[in-house]
Amino acid sequence: MNPLRIAVAELRRLTSSRLACLALAALVLIPTLYGGLYLYANHDPYGAFPQVPAAVVSDDTGTTLGTGEKLQVGDGVADHLVESRSFDWHRVSHAEAMRGVDDGTYSFAVILPRSFSSDLASTADFKPRQATVELETNDANNYMTSMIGNQVIKQVSASVASQVSETAASKLLLGFSQVHDQLVKAVDGSEKLRAGAATADHGAHQLASGASSLAGGLHDLASGAERLDAGIARAAAGADDLQAGAGRLASGLGALQSRTAGLPAQTAELADGAERVAAGNRTVAGYGAKAASASTELKKRITTERSALVTALQAQGVTDAQIATVQSRLDAIDGYVSQADTTIQSASGDLTRLSQGADQVATGARALANATPALTRGIASAHSGAVKLGDGAGTLAGGLDTLQGGAAQLSSGADKAAAGGDSLAKGAGSLATGLDTLTTGAGDLHTGLVRGRDSVPDPSDAQRKAMAQTIGNPVGVSTGSLSSAGSYGAGLAPLFLSLALWIGAYVLFLFVRPLSTRALATSQRSLRTALGGWLAPALVGLVQVAALVLVVGRGLDIRIAHPVLAFLFLCFTSMTFVAILHALASRFGAVGKFLGLVFMVVQLVSAGGTFPWQTLPGPLQAVHHVVPMSYAVDGLRRLLYGADLGPVTGSLGVLTAYLLGALALSTVAARRSRTWTAKRIKPELSL
Repeated sequence: MNPLRIAVAELRRLTSSRLACLALAALVLIPTLYGGLYLYANHDPYGAFPQVPAAVVSDDTGTTLGTGEKLQVGDGVADHLVESRSFDWHRVSHAEAMRGVDDGTYSFAVILPRSFSSDLASTADFKPRQATVELETNDANNYMTSMIGNQVIKQVSASVASQVSETAASKLLLGFSQVHDQLVKAVDGSEKLRAGAATADHGAHQLASGASSLAGGLHDLASGAERLDAGIARAAAGADDLQAGAGRLASGLGALQSRTAGLPAQTAELADGAERVAAGNRTVAGYGAKAASASTELKKRITTERSALVTALQAQGVTDAQIATVQSRLDAIDGYVSQADTTIQSASGDLTRLSQGADQVATGARALANATPALTRGIASAHSGAVKLGDGAGTLAGGLDTLQGGAAQLSSGADKAAAGGDSLAKGAGSLATGLDTLTTGAGDLHTGLVRGRDSVPDPSDAQRKAMAQTIGNPVGVSTGSLSSAGSYGAGLAPLFLSLALWIGAYVLFLFVRPLSTRALATSQRSLRTALGGWLAPALVGLVQVAALVLVVGRGLDIRIAHPVLAFLFLCFTSMTFVAILHALASRFGAVGKFLGLVFMVVQLVSAGGTFPWQTLPGPLQAVHHVVPMSYAVDGLRRLLYGADLGPVTGSLGVLTAYLLGALALSTVAARRSRTWTAKRIKPELSL
């Protein structure tokens, strides 16, 4: 008997009656029922989240910002959650939410505490407090809801943080704009300050130069006033001498008048004295003329210097009040000088007249001496003239004394004016130096403000909004997938399709005989017997694959990227799983069937069908690399999702090795089964 005839004989046995056909049909549909129902139940659980009841509580009392704006973030977050319809949200009180989570009315509750808004706004006071979102769960309702609730909290926290960061960034950028505007005004003001300081500095230097010239002129005035005072003193001394001489003259004339006996000698002597007096008077008159000329020149020079000083002060920017102060001082000096000049001019006139009179006296005395007979007639006139001369000399002496007092006052005032001019020159120099520093500082200030203005950004409203959004949410997520399952159910399909094929292969051997008793009783070769025992359930397994693919691909609408290749891969996987279970059942009998169940459990936890296999404990990671279901799951993932098919070849190689190894073990079992033992005739355990 060849393997095909053995398989056909076994299939005929399985379909020999209506009940047997129903049993075979049930065996064919078991993988479909297992894989189809499980994938149907878990096709898209995330899409059903809006049906999961959840409570949201906002106890937030809000807060008032420093700008007077009312901040109420909690209500906004709660309303956003309700409007999102991500779950079946219910806006309830705190007590109702806790009661609902406890009795199962709500799967979990999100609570926004009273201080939520004030905590968010605390950064403005530089005493930041972290705002807290409370999550209340109850694992007695469902453990997964706790995990889901934690994800919701993370999303809420990220959303609120983004909004708060965006608001804070917008205010910060608005502050930059305001600072920039104020810096623009400050730059304009500093430019005006710099220009004004430069003008003032230029005027201060001119003021310092004019003040120095004024101080020099006032020193010259003081020196001239001193010389005038000395000349007047000498003129006063001469006037005193003149008065004394005039007195003596009057006395002499009186004696001359009374004494005519010695008139020739006396007249000669008188002529000599008169000539000396005339010479002295001329000298005094010369001093008077010089004093008058110096006084006139001084008055003219003071007038000229005063006008030049006023003009220089006006050109240097000195205020009218300061010029008025200087003019008031100069007016006092002008008064002193004018008074002194009047006195000097009067005294000079008197001295001139006195000199002329003395000359006349000298002439008369000489004429008297020459004409003695006529002397007696002029003695009375001479005596009267001498008396007048003494009176005039007295008046001259008094005027010169007054003039000397004015000259002394002029000298003192000129000294004070010179000292004031020195102080003015020194102050003007200090002012110029200070304005130099001010000008330099104003320039540095302007330069610094310009740099500050250019450094501070001035974004527009649109730019500020865009920048605030970027700062509030600086990282965007762009996801790409080389291949996609499409749904949660499709993601689990590789594992449960493989597991369904193993279960389908397992239940087959509850009814199918691993080895044909008839073939064992003949001289049939062990390999043919093993192949014949494997071929019949393998063919039934292919029917299981067809039913499973039809239901999963069409009924559950799970997209298969490579449907033909996936179908062939599933067929090969089913044949391999049938071969493994066939080998266990052939070699170990009922124990082998139990080992097949244990092997299924081991593969279920180590195949890495749900979480990545790297998350498994170390021993299970080692098992993952040797069990066949790991490679069945890996191959199906690439064929279902459309990834690179290169690794599928490696998965087929491992499954082929398991297939050949299982057939080899079945061949050994067939050879050993030709020998009947007491244990085989009456086994201790039978399934």
